[in-house]
Amino acid sequence: MTHLQDQRPEYTPPNEPGPDTLAGRDDSEALCEQVARAQAERATLRIVGGNTKAFYGRRVETAQALSTTGHHGIVHYDPVELVATVRAGTRLGDLERALADNGQRLAFEPPHFGDDATVGGMVAAGLSGPRRPWTGAVRDFVLGVRLITFEGKQLRFGGEVMKNVAGYDLSRLMVGAQGTLGVLTEVSFKVLPIPHAHACLRLELPLTEALERLTAWGREPMPITGAAHDGEALHLRLEGGEGSVSATRQRLGGETEDPRFWSQLRELQLPFFGVFDNDAHVLWRLSLPALARTPALDGDWLVDWAGAQRWLRVPAEHSGGDDTAIKEAAIAAGGHATRFTPNANGASPFTPLPPVLAKYHRQLKQRLDPQAIFNPGRLYAEW
Repeated sequence: MTHLQDQRPEYTPPNEPGPDTLAGRDDSEALCEQVARAQAERATLRIVGGNTKAFYGRRVETAQALSTTGHHGIVHYDPVELVATVRAGTRLGDLERALADNGQRLAFEPPHFGDDATVGGMVAAGLSGPRRPWTGAVRDFVLGVRLITFEGKQLRFGGEVMKNVAGYDLSRLMVGAQGTLGVLTEVSFKVLPIPHAHACLRLELPLTEALERLTAWGREPMPITGAAHDGEALHLRLEGGEGSVSATRQRLGGETEDPRFWSQLRELQLPFFGVFDNDAHVLWRLSLPALARTPALDGDWLVDWAGAQRWLRVPAEHSGGDDTAIKEAAIAAGGHATRFTPNANGASPFTPLPPVLAKYHRQLKQRLDPQAIFNPGRLYAEW
């Protein structure tokens, strides 16, 4: 079995920007030509960026590689308007550093899983970090995209301001599509200022009481931007104005905690996740209603997103026939489950879609990629 660690090197933010970060290189013409050639030859394409999220989804077999890493650079960045437009092959670390130099950030806190992570891969995977319940997901900050269609034509959808997003918002459909609808070449984001103050706390509370308190705190204007429970204690992150953070910190009490906890949680580098660097365990992510009862599944749990995201690790020897059981348990709890540890048999790691929703997804795929050129089978074998 392929180890996730083999494809997810430890992330450490680079100290210096990559070459030509701002100017970059426009490689869209060559990308369009490769797509047009594949369409003419009835070939298939495997879209590759930094490859740090190659474990996420099904493996795309027997397809030509189309690399976006040569198409990079920040096309336009306006700190006053809080908008950045970036080519898909731009390293995520380079973009975040450029934003930080102006006191701004990507509020949805995307995981990297390696310092080669790209902006296009971030959007295609659609993964958000611990801040997601309070600030929003990746798709909430995408204003527009440039996309290469199956005919090899580059089209623009959306724009650089929210008022341009009207009607059927095709640009946000690219988030989480895993490159199955077209080749992203450019993305425009809304960015937000970095708060002036922050604090990280650890409170000794059982999970049930922690979730109850989080529900009560959610009705108040508290500057919480992270809430996770590791089975022993509740970990909280506060971000906002100095007065608000200070007052909330005094009210909640608890012990001061190293803020690196949150980057390690985002990058799946806490000791809890270390077990799936070998063949001993399988890691699952369950997205559930925050107050849903924890499914009766054997394994160890780590709770994030104030209860809405729950990580489950199970012994590998018990996981072979449990994929269906775990997915069904997640559905029964009102959510869905995703297997993060690659499955050697090639089965989809994602929970099957309900029949009606699956029908619309197939129709969308047929309309945007009728020859199934892009990442065939990446999400589901039949796509």
